[in-house]
Amino acid sequence: MKYLAFPLLLVPVFVVPSVAQPPARMPVESKNGMVVCVSPPAAEVGVATLKAGGNAVDAAVAVGFALAVTWPEAGNIGGGGFMMVGPPGAEPTCFEYRETAPATATVDLFADGKITHLDHKAAGVPGTVRGLALAHQRFGKRPWKEVVSPAVTLAEKGFIVNGPLAASLNRVLADPKTTNAEFRRVYGKPDGGKWQVGDTLVLPDLGRTLRVIAETGPEAFYTGAPADLLAKEMTAGNGLIAKADLVAYRAMERKPIHTTYRGYDVYGPPPPSGGGVVLAEMLNTLENFNLKALGRWSPEVSHLMAESMKRAYCDRARYLGDPDFITIPDHLTTKAYAKTLASGIDPKKATPSDTLAPEITLDKEGDSTTHFSVIDQAGMAVSNTYTLENSYGNRVVVRGAGYILNNEMTDFNPKPGLTTRSGQIGTKPNRLAPGKRMLSSMTPTLVFKTGKPVLVTGSPGGRTITNTVLCVVVNVIDFDMPVQEAVDSPRMHHQWFPDAIRFEGVREHPDLVTKLRAMGHTVTSHRQGDAHSIRIDPKNGLYLGAADRRIDGKAAGY
Repeated sequence: MKYLAFPLLLVPVFVVPSVAQPPARMPVESKNGMVVCVSPPAAEVGVATLKAGGNAVDAAVAVGFALAVTWPEAGNIGGGGFMMVGPPGAEPTCFEYRETAPATATVDLFADGKITHLDHKAAGVPGTVRGLALAHQRFGKRPWKEVVSPAVTLAEKGFIVNGPLAASLNRVLADPKTTNAEFRRVYGKPDGGKWQVGDTLVLPDLGRTLRVIAETGPEAFYTGAPADLLAKEMTAGNGLIAKADLVAYRAMERKPIHTTYRGYDVYGPPPPSGGGVVLAEMLNTLENFNLKALGRWSPEVSHLMAESMKRAYCDRARYLGDPDFITIPDHLTTKAYAKTLASGIDPKKATPSDTLAPEITLDKEGDSTTHFSVIDQAGMAVSNTYTLENSYGNRVVVRGAGYILNNEMTDFNPKPGLTTRSGQIGTKPNRLAPGKRMLSSMTPTLVFKTGKPVLVTGSPGGRTITNTVLCVVVNVIDFDMPVQEAVDSPRMHHQWFPDAIRFEGVREHPDLVTKLRAMGHTVTSHRQGDAHSIRIDPKNGLYLGAADRRIDGKAAGY
């Protein structure tokens, strides 16, 4: 989830003719339940769980474990994340299972640049298993073994590799930086060739670990044989995680960040995710402007969104981190504060980023995250985003346990005190400390109207995540877009530094780009996010599942 050491290159934008648009895709409709995620086999596991009488949390837990098998780039048991749950007739809640820094970690661990994102030391204490278990304990209906077992079967018996997974595996295996021998043994094709569509991937070691978790219970991952294997791996690789760190880890149930936007209730994850706070601040700021009257692809709307983004991301750097270690100001999500921010936006001219925080002396998060959305027959909605950090985490497979480790430690600010115009942040709130949870951008989001869910969304994409969610929410609420169009439409991103707009629609909207540049914005082109979303039709209550095909995906309903 990081652009830590890789500054964004500001490339010139070339105006090109508009290209013919493909026919509009249609969402999948269902009456009883819907699962939307990046991996088709995992989506099928989720909808089968719903059909068997499970609720949305049962299905989400089943999908989470299945993705650890079928989408190893980001699905995981060796990482962490956030799950938003909206129970029928009750306030939404958030299950936070972000990784923590091991007890022996130091504030300057990454300061000299010698420890890379592929080092054993880059791994934080995994939270996924306890996080999914906590959500299941609180809301699940079906037995734990039943919801984990489909993942066991997928790992032990194998599953068919599709095109996106084959391309992903071949890409990481061809990278000379992928040096971990166990990773290459587990994920390399047995005959030494490239993975092809239709091949079968079998993961027996991972299946054995998942079977222990299913049959013995989630605590086995932290205190049993899997914990011993992780401790042994850390010793062999000179890592930091000890068995005591695993025993001490706790997932948390936290109160979500809540704001209103044009009559809708929007709920997002609280710190240690910055997502909910940043999303609320941006929505509150934009509420001061009539976006619909300006038009979705007007330069004014893109300008106002970019200006709201840079102000909220500036506050992210100033104030946000693990709330158990720092005090976060209450005013960030208030309407009054947003009105002040809105009044500082020049409607015709970009505000230079370095003028927004003069107190910060000025001298990049990866994309191995995945999001899925679930809703059941009763209207319980789940929005879950979890991650390994970079693609395939630190590319270390725990020997004998078969799962990939995260490299979330690189989500801490690496060099205390050093904030750069290229996007590296060194402010105090997110500096590393033992036991601390690193700041995240994950933004699983639930949107309600009159107490009922109307939109379930989220995305991977590092610091772009919250802005991807913003684009989807604005598309649906301000511009009444059908959910598939809202997901498919070009997205934009500004993160304070680098002081540039990243825009997917450079080719489709050349006039818009030209006008933004005339207003003082730098604009670059970049693919953004993977927002698997569900819209609940306000007219008939149908569930409309929109898979985002930027990577891969399936909406499965019944």
